[in-house]
Amino acid sequence: MGMGGISIWQLLIILVIVLLLFGTKKLKNIGQDLGGAVKGFRSAMSDADKDKEEAEPQQLEETKAERSAETDPAGGKGADKAPADKGRA
Repeated sequence: MGMGGISIWQLLIILVIVLLLFGTKKLKNIGQDLGGAVKGFRSAMSDADKDKEEAEPQQLEETKAERSAETDPAGGKGADKAPADKGRA
């Protein structure tokens, strides 16, 4: 490739250097640690999604109750409603 491109041979040389520097045991341990971290992250994300799904129906019910209380503060009884023609006669 042209400038800035990395060929397969350059990647293989980098891989060999990394193997020589760290060794196979160290790389295996790093891989296991990284895999465990990814697994923990995924489980935490799925737990958060489950919590969010459980909270959504409760929030919907609460907002419906709040909206109905805002639109009808007397609770549907109509006790505080005054007749429109009260001042005339």
